[in-house]
Amino acid sequence: MLRISKLSDYAIMVMVELSAQAGEIVSAHELAERTHLELPTVSKVLKLLGRAGLVQSFRGINGGYRMEKDAASTSVAQVIEAIEGPIAMTECSVEEGLCSQEALCSLRSNWQRISSAVARAMEGVSLAEMAKPLPRIEPALKIATLNSQDAHP
Repeated sequence: MLRISKLSDYAIMVMVELSAQAGEIVSAHELAERTHLELPTVSKVLKLLGRAGLVQSFRGINGGYRMEKDAASTSVAQVIEAIEGPIAMTECSVEEGLCSQEALCSLRSNWQRISSAVARAMEGVSLAEMAKPLPRIEPALKIATLNSQDAHP
């Protein structure tokens, strides 16, 4: 199963919560309470998001964090890249020389193509869209099974 890390998932949760605060400065403690995440996790996420320029931090008694840009201008891909680095399905999709099989393998260009498609899909979804829940979508496997049953009565 391909999946993003829990930390990336949490980062998206934190960013969606920040976006709901309409530019207000929100403390890490308050974000932890609102997202039901542990404070050390929220603090770690905010530090990484700050380094990537996605959030601003403010010190002092009324300090905290706010989003650098609005939710409609921030993609899921930007948040994931802030936490995990470049979006890639395999190491060779990002940079040459990271795989011991590279000289013998002819799959790199196809992995790069797949990685690009995944990245484009994530770039096409904003945090504003993530904040609006959609109806439940059935897993692709279940849909494929149903479609094959319809084709063979």
